Amino acid sequence: MHLAHTAHWQFLGLLAGAVAWILLMAATGLNEWRLWLVDDVSVVSSGVAWVGIWRACFYSHALPGIENCRRIGISDPFAPPEIAAAQVLMVLALICGLLGNVGAAAAMRLVYFSVEDRGNLRLVFVLAGSLYLTAGTLGLVPLGWTASAVLNNGSIHFPPEFHLPATPAGQRVGSAVGVGVFASVLMLVSGLLFLSYRYVWKDPKDTGDPRTQAAQNGDHQGRDNPAFHREDVS
Repeated sequence: MHLAHTAHWQFLGLLAGAVAWILLMAATGLNEWRLWLVDDVSVVSSGVAWVGIWRACFYSHALPGIENCRRIGISDPFAPPEIAAAQVLMVLALICGLLGNVGAAAAMRLVYFSVEDRGNLRLVFVLAGSLYLTAGTLGLVPLGWTASAVLNNGSIHFPPEFHLPATPAGQRVGSAVGVGVFASVLMLVSGLLFLSYRYVWKDPKDTGDPRTQAAQNGDHQGRDNPAFHREDVS
């Protein structure tokens, strides 16, 4: 069965999933998850620090043109639970998103380029859609948790070498959260597109042609033209 004209939305889902994975990777590496507003500018000259899930950075008087960063590890006792969870869940989201892109590419290859072997079509589409949905969900959990902590002005008890107060004068949600939310939603949309592909729930061998179905069922008996069996009437 020719399926190339039936999977245009799924091809768009593959492109969206690839873009979403790149954006999700960028959000994971960005420092601007939380904007930490500081009143004391004796050390933090900019008056704002950027707190990510891997490090906290700010500009100081000593090196005004270079960011001063301190690493945040998952085992650090001062790291709040939303940061520790984000370090794990965002990496898992990236892995699931990458596997989802591989599965989606394999599904598109079966649709557009495979003529005979399409027995795994349903499995590949469902697998790709499920991985996309898992990646989007895993990404939204730490992003939403971080946004909730910012809205509640949650504190972080930084060590003295960070030169940051435990409770800031104010907090704002950083741009990384917005990028991550957009990427996660895009992942979810890609997953729904692949799971909603209606042709995947049909038998790929069922073409709707009675002659083809008869051949598949082993009925190879032909039918003679009735004109050859007419008898001349004298």
